Order: sequence, then C-alpha cells, then structure tokens
Amino acid sequence: MEKVVITGMGVISPLGNNVETFWNRLKKGESGISLIDTFDVSRHKSKIAGIVREFDADGLFGRKEARRMDRFCQFAMAAAEQAWDDSGLSLEHIDRERMGIYVGSGVGGIQTLFDQAAIIRERGPERVSPTLVPMMISNMAAASISIKYGALGPTLSPVTACSIGNTAIGEASRLIRLGLSDIVFAGGAEAAVTEISLASFGNATALSTRNDQPTQASRPFDAGRDGFVMAEGAGILILESLTHALRRNARIYAEVIGYGASSDAYHMVATHPEGIGAYQAMKMAIHEAGVRPEEVDVISAHATSTEIGDRSETLAIKKLFGEHADRIPVTANKSMTGHLLGASSAVEAIALVKSLQQGIIPPTINQEQSDPDCNLDHVPNVAREANLNIGLSNSFGFGGHNAVIVLKNYKR
Repeated sequence: MEKVVITGMGVISPLGNNVETFWNRLKKGESGISLIDTFDVSRHKSKIAGIVREFDADGLFGRKEARRMDRFCQFAMAAAEQAWDDSGLSLEHIDRERMGIYVGSGVGGIQTLFDQAAIIRERGPERVSPTLVPMMISNMAAASISIKYGALGPTLSPVTACSIGNTAIGEASRLIRLGLSDIVFAGGAEAAVTEISLASFGNATALSTRNDQPTQASRPFDAGRDGFVMAEGAGILILESLTHALRRNARIYAEVIGYGASSDAYHMVATHPEGIGAYQAMKMAIHEAGVRPEEVDVISAHATSTEIGDRSETLAIKKLFGEHADRIPVTANKSMTGHLLGASSAVEAIALVKSLQQGIIPPTINQEQSDPDCNLDHVPNVAREANLNIGLSNSFGFGGHNAVIVLKNYKR
C-alpha cells in the first residue's frame, strides 16, 4: 500500500493568516481571543471569540468573486491556495483525474442564510438572492477548490461536526493508501461566529463568559474553566502519495501513518463521560499506525475547555496509554485559538506537523490551577523543546463523532 505524506499546508486563523505567523504566535503562547466587534453583543451572554483579522477577501479573489462566497468558503479557498503554493505542485505535471478534495464545514454559510432570512422577512421572497443555496451549502468549499484547480477525482465534504478536519485527513489518506488518488486537499473551514450561533451556544451554557478577560477565557484542563470560546478559520493540507512526492522531489513535512474513527453512540452534544468513543478512536489510530502507545511523543488534545469534555478525554488517554500517560506531553491549541469548530482539527494537525519538524510543543496557556481530574502533563503556559517523532491528534464532535490521526516526522 502507498504511504501518505503531507507536502503543503495553509492556515487562516485568529492567530494569523498564514502558517508561519500562526505557528510563531502559537509557540509563544499568545491568545487570539478578543471581544467581538463584528456585531452587537450587548444582549449576549458570551461576548468574546477567536476572530480572523486582516482578512481581505476582495484583495484575494476580487470583489465580484468574493461576494459569491460565504466567509467560510473564502477561508477555505485562501488556505487551499496557500497549501497549493506551498506544495510546489504544478497543474501541468499532474493527472487531475487522480487529484481529490476532502474539505468540510460544520454549518457552511450560516451568515448568508441568516442575512437572507432577514431579507425575506423584511422585503419579501422576490428579494432573496439566487446565490443563497450555493453560498450556504457546506460542500461548496470543496467544490470551489475542485473548480479552481480542475480536480476531477473524488470530492467529499465530510460533516462530522468538530472532528471534520481529522475525518477529512483520515479518509483522504485511505484514498491515497489504496492507490485511488495521488493528491488530495484535506481539511475544514468554519465561519460560525454569528449572532445566532453565539446565542444558541450561549443559551446552552456552553460558552465561557469571562468577557472581561478574553485572552484568559479558553483554559482547557484548568479548574477555573467555564466553557469554550467560539472561533473561526480554515486549515487545509495537501496529502500526497510518497511515490508521487518523491518522483517530483517534493519537500515533505510529515507522514500520515494512522487514522481511527468511532462514535460515542451516547448523546447529541455531550461526550461519553468515560471517554469510550475517544479511547476507541485513539486505539484504532495507533493500531493502524503500527506503533506502541509508549512510542507516541506528544498528544494534541481536542480539549475544548469544558468540564465533561476535558475530563472524558483525560480518562480515554489514561486508559489507552496506562503508565505512560503521565509522561506524555498533552498540548491544547484551543487555549490560544479558541474552538474553530469544523476547522479546528485541520488547523491543529498543521500545528502538530510544525511541532514534529521543529521539536517544539506549544503550551496550554491559562493554566493556573489544574483540575485534579485532568492530571496529565499539559505543557503549562510555556512551550517546551523535545525530541519528537510521532504525534497523535484528537478531535471529537457533536453527535459523538470521534476522529484521531497519527503523524510521523519524515526523514529521507
């Protein structure tokens, strides 16, 4: 079977709109959380989010084209273009029938739907935009990337809530491993920091209300946490068969060696309190990778900064890694980015690639008093240098969807 490698990466995030800016701020332990100033939050319980700043869609795509895309699709296209340029691929030298797109979004164009719903109420059906549906549907990010690059291979838009990025990477890696594609764009995009989303999550008491301290609000594993922080952005990786990458002498960042997926079969929004599904997905990923638990050097945790989520993930890690669990660093990127929902695990996969490459583990910031039920090594507050070869990344979504990937540092 073919080996799968990562040859290109692109990021749009609250910490920056390219990989290097994002990574440099992440390893410094900087927070991208701020007060929401894009709409009126005076009546909202939570007033903070990880907002993408200095994103010029008109400059990137032209005003006419930008207006035809919802913000989530703009993010996906921008990250895909970065990843393509980073990969060094050329359309003249590939078989486009063997290039696929696996890019998803949890809610797609929710702002477009919200805007057009207001128009039909206020101005009538005659004024609703004919582009509402293509701008709203969540597969449009994958479709737009496919159209831009003429990718004629399989195009899929997985919708597994907050585990979309890892689902896309994992399923795309299987496509390549089976010899069905040479190249696949994989990742997720989300732009759900909207009035209606913020209200819904807020009324579900899922969000942090530490509004007077935005940068300290997202605090996975800390005893003082009070919910997650919404965020937006996109992460796109280009996966390639090792054979194809070597043939063109590509720069290779890392290898995708394992993928596991499972369902909690438990609750619409709550993770299983014993972490059964998370454990199963991690176990499957490590089995597919062909490594022993003690060979994993770092874990990128899902860790949203909710009590039940953080504790159940800790239980799953302890169950799988046993005595080794206390010795393996567990980092939580969401402490700095907030929760990018369907884009989160793709962005975190990129961070894990950089960790493996540079031997630096980003910190879990805002660690003041550790939750005694989450007593792992969370790399508190300051990044750590380490000899890293294999990393595992967790992602879990509403509905009980779990997806885990295992990456390995690539050395020729």
